[in-house]
Amino acid sequence: MSQSQPSSPRSALVIGGGPAGLMAAEVLAGAGVRVALYDAMPSVGRKFLLAGVGGMNITHSEAQDAFVARYGERREEVGALLAGFDSEALRRWIHGLGIETFVGTSGRVFPTDMKAAPLLRAWLKRLREQGVDIHTRSRWLGWDEQGRALIETPEGRQALQADATVLALGGGSWRRLGSDGAWVPLLEARGVEVAALRPSNCGFEVEGWSEFFRDKFAGAPVKPVALSVDGSEPRQGEFVVTAGGIEGSLVYALSAPIRERIARDGKATVYLDLLPNRSAEQIAKALAQPRGSKSMANHLRGKLGLDGVRAGLLRELSTAADYADPQRLAGLIKALPLSVVRARPLDEAISSAGGVTFEAVDKQLMLKALPGVFCAGEMLDWEAPTGGYLLTACFASGRVAGHGALHWLNLEP
Repeated sequence: MSQSQPSSPRSALVIGGGPAGLMAAEVLAGAGVRVALYDAMPSVGRKFLLAGVGGMNITHSEAQDAFVARYGERREEVGALLAGFDSEALRRWIHGLGIETFVGTSGRVFPTDMKAAPLLRAWLKRLREQGVDIHTRSRWLGWDEQGRALIETPEGRQALQADATVLALGGGSWRRLGSDGAWVPLLEARGVEVAALRPSNCGFEVEGWSEFFRDKFAGAPVKPVALSVDGSEPRQGEFVVTAGGIEGSLVYALSAPIRERIARDGKATVYLDLLPNRSAEQIAKALAQPRGSKSMANHLRGKLGLDGVRAGLLRELSTAADYADPQRLAGLIKALPLSVVRARPLDEAISSAGGVTFEAVDKQLMLKALPGVFCAGEMLDWEAPTGGYLLTACFASGRVAGHGALHWLNLEP
């Protein structure tokens, strides 16, 4: 972990074979550094490949200010990483691998064939041509008393010396794909500040659906719908009712404020707008029309097209008195309160919040407590919604860590 005497070529260890680690390896190898990359899984990029199932959303095309705002409380720190490698730069880099991209109707950016595997194959080919030595089934165990990296390999434990090290070990979600958070105590033991890992882009549990609602609607997509929390502007999209709660893209997008409210109050109330394309006045006017012998359910269906799971949610989350009063029901249709009490477990989350704090690293992502050791990717303390933001920041942080290691090695100004 101390800077070695000059040698040629310089050597670097990269621990972790996700996008951040592979990008750091590319930067280092491109400058002539001898790079050995180690990953605990049988192959690299496993979570990257899973992210590509159903369509590889690599980044997003929205304006940079809006893009950076997606990183919430860490927008300033992540914005600094993206300044050198933003979404447009990432697209150009992908094109350099021979993979074309396109912008979808939502603004999300995809490879033309929508697949992650061809991109990863092309990238690994380039890395091997650059001389990157990739080792799989090799788990990093920390350092020995001499500062050598300890790696448990199929051939036994090895103690490796290098001039620089980049850690890109992922967060704490999807343990089966390699992101298990096992690195946390190893760094904390060396005096590195690590914020507790927490689920992000995750589902939440409710206080309890009725048996009728659960049996009829578990697994049903709710759309169109808008959701808000903490008085925020409602965000439109869709989510899915689960046997115990809610999940899906709209819920994931608001997982950070929901999670923080639960941490503060023990539960959080989210508000559902079941008819986001109709005003409160339009709904009230429709419900005020005489319904004769029709049931309220049929009245809602006939006048507002409100049926299925959205009508089920309205009935589930309102009282009998609410349901019988058209005026009160109109208000609930636009702001139906739903209480959630806990996030689903970290291992089920798409990503994690928490990790090595930005206060523990310098601007080149070198650990202040461990000179010559750099951190990149999801193991840093930031979070973002799905939509390409997670991957873009992982790529960008890998480049910053790689260039930081080159600077440490006196190979660039």
